[in-house]
Amino acid sequence: MTSISIIGSGNMARAIGARAAEHGHTIEIIGRDAEKARSLAERIGHGTTVGTYGSTPAGDIVLVAILFQHAVDVIAEFGDSLAGKTLVDITNPFNADASGVVTTPGDSMSDRIAAVAPADAHVVKAFNTLFGGEIAAGGPLDAFYAGDDQEAKTQVGAFLDSLGMQPRDAGARSMAHALEWAGILLVGVANNGAGFNASLKVEVR
Repeated sequence: MTSISIIGSGNMARAIGARAAEHGHTIEIIGRDAEKARSLAERIGHGTTVGTYGSTPAGDIVLVAILFQHAVDVIAEFGDSLAGKTLVDITNPFNADASGVVTTPGDSMSDRIAAVAPADAHVVKAFNTLFGGEIAAGGPLDAFYAGDDQEAKTQVGAFLDSLGMQPRDAGARSMAHALEWAGILLVGVANNGAGFNASLKVEVR
């Protein structure tokens, strides 16, 4: 199985961390608030550890599970400690009323993170089209992801598959902006009758 580091200790960090731990992955929680990170690690269990904020994450895959407003600054703070890592951007850069996103084509959150990350770190967009509650529920889900480095994408795809999800490769990192809009689509569907146990799915005939 894979070693996973999660920067963040909110609802998505909890949902992904718990599901990954239950499927046998080694989990490390990293947060600026060490006590909050420790509390989440204890809640996840399965030997989940707590890393030191700003130091080199133990995981081969590092999930950026923080609010989009802080993501670029946090990655910049970690700096060279992220060299060689696969960074999974799960952020959704929604505007104030969730009617759109604050990013533009070619300037997705994944692009912004990649711009400040070490040159040999690779950013893959994933998990942003899933609600935390549905991840935590443990059922089958289509998980969309996008990135430029094929090796990193293969690594993330295998991780998604190991969680009992159906990996859906959306293409290059240029598709990250489309996935951010897909997050808006999911929220719109949820708010207009489907509820927050909804998910987006590809049906192949």
